[in-house]
Amino acid sequence: MFLIAGLGNPGKKYEKTRHNVGFDVIDAIAEKYNIEIGEKKHKCLCGKGIIEGTKVVLAKPQTFMNLSGESIAELLNYYKTDPEEGLLVVFDDISLAPGKIRIRKKGSAGGHNGIKNIIALTGTQNFQRIKVGVGEKPKNWDLADYVLSRFDKTDRESVEEAISRARDAAVQILRGEIDRAMNEYN
Repeated sequence: MFLIAGLGNPGKKYEKTRHNVGFDVIDAIAEKYNIEIGEKKHKCLCGKGIIEGTKVVLAKPQTFMNLSGESIAELLNYYKTDPEEGLLVVFDDISLAPGKIRIRKKGSAGGHNGIKNIIALTGTQNFQRIKVGVGEKPKNWDLADYVLSRFDKTDRESVEEAISRARDAAVQILRGEIDRAMNEYN
């Protein structure tokens, strides 16, 4: 079983915010591959399906961003999935411009609290990830206020394109083609 987890915060008030682009990518994958995300278990909303012959679980942790590792660790344990082989995490990155994506095979948390929690609770930082750019925090803004804000129209259009590219990159990674995806999208 391959787990693709998109990070975000639960609830309508957080929909389409910068911090929820991970959820947006999961929704795009689910729509393209006709996977219903409606099952509530392991502190997440999830859906099971098959993408290009591989069994997948699409997950949207409902623990709020900073505790995302709780849900992901439970899912990995339940499905007996090695995070270094069968986990892909999709999340927002303020160091990338809106519309950009960056794929990594592993790495540190880079200051992202959701990733910090996943590393802490899975015991490894060696898991695949797709970062979706949401833009740098403006001067004099509080970081939490910024990532919980919505995009302006121009940035949202760029981010919608990035969501589509992240969806396609996730499928390449699922096929074991992370190097190809990195060359194509980074």
